[in-house]
Formats: sequence, structure tokens, C-alpha cells
Amino acid sequence: MAEYQTFEHDVLVIGAGGAGLRAAIEASAAGVSVGVVCKSLLGKAHTVMAEGGIAAALANVDDRDSWKVHFADTMRGGQYLNNWHMAELHAKEAPARVRELEAWGAVFDRTQDGRILQRNFGGHRYPRLAHVGDRTGLEMIRTLQDHGIHQGMDVHMECAIVTLLKDGNRVVGALGYDRDRGRFKLFSAGAVVLATGGVGRAFKITSNSWEYTGDGHSLAYHAGAELMDMEFVQFHPTGMVWPPSVQGILVTEGVRGEGGILLNKAGRRFMFDDIPENYRAQTCDNEEEGWRYTQGDKSARRPPELLTRDHTARCIVREIKEGRGSPHGGVFLDISWIKQKLPDAAEHIKRKLPSMYHQFKQLADIDITKEPMEVGPTTHYVMGGVRVDSETQMSTVEGLFAAGECAAGINGANRLGGNSLSDLLVFGKRAGEFAANYAKEHGRGKVDDLQIEQAAREALKPFDRAAASGAKPEGPFQVQYDLQEVMQNLVGIVRNEGEMRTALDKIGELWERSRRVGVPSNREYNPGWHTALDLDNLLTVSEAIARSGLERKESRGAHFREDYPDKDDTYSKLNVVVRKASDGQMEVRREPIPEMPAELKQIIEEMKL
Repeated sequence: MAEYQTFEHDVLVIGAGGAGLRAAIEASAAGVSVGVVCKSLLGKAHTVMAEGGIAAALANVDDRDSWKVHFADTMRGGQYLNNWHMAELHAKEAPARVRELEAWGAVFDRTQDGRILQRNFGGHRYPRLAHVGDRTGLEMIRTLQDHGIHQGMDVHMECAIVTLLKDGNRVVGALGYDRDRGRFKLFSAGAVVLATGGVGRAFKITSNSWEYTGDGHSLAYHAGAELMDMEFVQFHPTGMVWPPSVQGILVTEGVRGEGGILLNKAGRRFMFDDIPENYRAQTCDNEEEGWRYTQGDKSARRPPELLTRDHTARCIVREIKEGRGSPHGGVFLDISWIKQKLPDAAEHIKRKLPSMYHQFKQLADIDITKEPMEVGPTTHYVMGGVRVDSETQMSTVEGLFAAGECAAGINGANRLGGNSLSDLLVFGKRAGEFAANYAKEHGRGKVDDLQIEQAAREALKPFDRAAASGAKPEGPFQVQYDLQEVMQNLVGIVRNEGEMRTALDKIGELWERSRRVGVPSNREYNPGWHTALDLDNLLTVSEAIARSGLERKESRGAHFREDYPDKDDTYSKLNVVVRKASDGQMEVRREPIPEMPAELKQIIEEMKL
């Protein structure tokens, strides 16, 4: 039996990004003991990479905005597959969460009269994103961390969770390990909140950092919870494409929100070529009107560069595939052109987009105030995640809650930029609140020593394989690399049945290879072991994405199938749900979406007009 340290908390939060910290703050405020586990150091969560802003209908820049408009925009962007009650709660509660963040010390950009400034973003009808230049996520994490650390919570840094522990159908804790020293840690808890982020590291080209290996999705799935909407993976239209060492790093949508335009190698603004019918009335048909929109002209319509991310990404892929791309396999994103409009354009760009200016200067030796950037789609966000109750954020397993990117529901088939940060705040708060209530009501459950022993033994198997005689074990890095190639090439932006079935066959082979993975040396400071343990998570979410993609035989939102290029009404009112069957296989089913109340339907119809 492996030795381990034991920690007891009423609420255990796994993940210390925006959702995790907000959940921990709310649970602490409820008077329960809280433990926060983070895979890296506190303050280095992927939320810091969110640049554009927090979507909330504050109506500071355009007084026509309201929660109703925000709700309608979110539903339209999600192709009406969203959990409509989550979208309603999000739109209503986001302004209060932003003001709360401001009261805790967040320093936002300001309007002339001192209110929080808001910028344009793709899919949002009015300027809605409260921001801090292009460093909004960093300011959010700083504020939540500074406020939360004084609320009273224990933080377990550089700790990865390998399994959730159950008592019957209830989650009662988790087993993890210290990534530096390799020592196991047992966490006993009355309730567990998953806030682990996304799955981007299952793909070769991604904006996601190394932590995003689908841990929360996989932990929940193997504990018996349901995952939903896993076919919907968002490929952000603009990631860096050159040099190769920085491929996939995010180029914020804020560049386009401030007037940046997309050009092919001929210098043609190709986004005017393909404007979806349902956005045509709100999208301009000339460059001058688009510029006036970005400068706050309420009578102007938005430029086509601010259409939804799925549409923009496919337009970029079309230009590249048809030979009109940039020299390194992308297209051009140009903000420098605004020098025709603003006498102080260079200083304006540096002030509005400081991170982007330094990012391109330091990593690509490009001055974005003088020349265009090369960009292309990058795996960015997964709309799918743990299926949760819209009010409480509890999963289908008792005592297990989820919030943020690892929870499903609010985004439907596609997420609007900026909604992720307000999602973290709104549903992080709710998850923390209801997890604390659950822990108070039910207390801590019984932790089974046999479960702990089995989990520890399973986690140490890669060392056993390396030490055993016989065939040389598989290397974990090669298995992960091969999985990323499969997902990028066969389950990417454009999909079809043949390629996804091939992907599933290959994922099956990779599952077998993962069971032969071995790592040498010992448990201390061993990145090979960390990667070996990540493989189960990556393979689980990859299989869920491919199986869900096969089940949805249509194109909708971020899920585009060239063999079914149109929407199909059969799928317009259902979600695809996956769960672990009793035989250990992944079970896929279709789940009808509950009927939307008449008053919310009316709001959507009014907004269409």
C-alpha cells in the first residue's frame, strides 16, 4: 500500500482558474472549510490567457443592451442547443458578477465618464465586453486570488488528481499526487467541484496550455457522470502560425474588435464573401461602415470579421485550402491599416492591445502597428462537458459539481467570445454555493481504503512496466503525439463519417498502447510519469468527441460535417450525451432539450426583429 497524506475539507475544488477560485470564495463565505487543488502554481491557471473581456450587459457604451439581448445573442450563437435556463441565468447575473469583481479591486478600462468600458466582440449585438486592455483574464485571476486567499482556504499547488472516490453513488473525495515529489495525497470531502478547464491538448495545434488535458471531463465520466455536447469543439479563428515554435498561441478577438481585418494573400478582405443569412441584417457590406461600428457608431452594422468563431474559422480554412492563404499556411490579420484613420494609430494599438504588440514583437519579430500578422485556426475551447443541473451545477452523480469550461450547457453548439469569463463568475459562484449547502446537509462520506489502494496501484503501473523484463514499453510522449495527430487530422474543423470512424479505430489502438506505457527512473520530478497519467484523460475525451461527432449527422455551430453540410431539424432539439456503461464501454444517446418557456421564446423572436 502506497503511503499518502490525508486532508479533510467540506468542499474540495479541483482547479484554480476563474471558476475554481469563484467557487472556493463562495463556499468559504458559506462558512465551510475549503480546499483548492491546482495542477500548476496558484495564479498560473489558463484563465490568465483570456484576453478580450467579460461579456455582461452593463449597457455602459450602448444603452440598448440588456440581459434579454445578451440571452438572445447567446442562444443564437449556440444554435439554440444551449441549456436555455443556464443562458438566462448567465445573462441576468453577469452584470452583478462584474460589478462584484470591480468592488473586489479589479481595474477595468474606463469610459470618459468613469464607467467600465465595453468593447465589440463576435456574435454580440452591442459593445458588451468589460476589459482591461487585452489582459482581462490576468486581472480576473489577480483579483479573485487576492480576494479569495483572505476568505480562508487551503491551497494544494502542483497537485494532480488521478481519481474521484465514491461511497455508493456519491463522490466523497479524491486521490491525487504531488507533481514534484510524486507523493500521493488523499482528499476527503463532503462535496467536490470540478473546475479543470478544457481538452485542447488532445489536438496538435491549440491555444491551450499544458494543463488542458481533459482531467475534469475524464474524472467525472469515470465516476459515472454524464458528458454532453462533446462534438462541439471551438477552433478559434486566429492563432499564431509562424514561427513553428509558437504555432497555436492565441491572437485575441479583441484585435478584430478594435478594427482588425482579415485578408488573403491578394490583400482581399474575404469575409465579405460569405455572410450567414441570419446575420446579414446586422452585418455591414462595406469597409467604411465596419470601421464606424468599431468606433462606437450606433447606427453602423458590425464588420464581417466579428461574425461567430465557427463561421470565421471555416472561412479562413476555405481561403487556405483554395490556395489564397499566407506564406506559412494562414491568412493575414491587419490592424496596422487603421493608420489611414487615426493619426496616432501606433500608440492607439499599443494602448488597446499591449499583449498582442509584445507577443508578436518578441515571438515573431513583427511590429503589428506597421505590418499584418499571420494567423490561422487553433483549438481553443470545448462547449461540451459535464452535464449539470442549471440551478445548482451538480452533475448526475451526488456530491459532484462542475463549473466553467469543464461543464456543459450554457454554450450549446458554439460559444460567443467573452461569455467564458462571465460563465466562470456566474456558475463558479453557483457551484460553490450549492456545494457548500450539500456538504452542510450531508457531511463527509466514508472513504473506502480499497478504492484508494487500487487507484494508487494503477497510477504506479508505468513504473512496473519499465522495470519488468521483456518487450520495451511504449513511451508516453509518442502516444500523446500520435493522438494529437489523429484528432487534428481526422476530428478537426471539417469532419466526415469515414475519417471519424478511422479516428475511433486509431483511438482504440492508442488505448492499447497506453496500457503498455512505461516510464523509467522514480516518482520525483518525472514528466514522463505525468504524461503517462494524462493519457487516460486525453483518450477518454477524444473518444467522446469522435463518438458524439458521429452521432450528430448534421452541421451546426462548431460541428461541421462535409458529408452532412446542412442543419437537420431532427437534431435541432436534442443534445448528444455520453456515459460509461456497466461493461466499461462508452454509451452514446440523444437527449431531448426541454421546451423553452413562452416568455423566453418571445424574447428571442423580439430580438430577431
